[in-house]
Amino acid sequence: MGADAQKEKEMPLIRINRQWCKACGICIEFCPKDVLEADEERKPVVADEDACIQCMQCEIRCPDFAIVVRSEDDE
Repeated sequence: MGADAQKEKEMPLIRINRQWCKACGICIEFCPKDVLEADEERKPVVADEDACIQCMQCEIRCPDFAIVVRSEDDE
């Protein structure tokens, strides 16, 4: 049952378009679970995808439309 229960959980897929991102940090600041962190260029990278609760705050607040959060079922 453990494997089935884990299959039922939708795992988020966080995609960051680094070409569109201007490293404003808004996505990092609004993430309630610290899923994102800044890299050496101050651009977001996924630090803990398992912690993502799909609240969509990063995607909604990104002024550059550089982040997309989807579940595996969406693809």
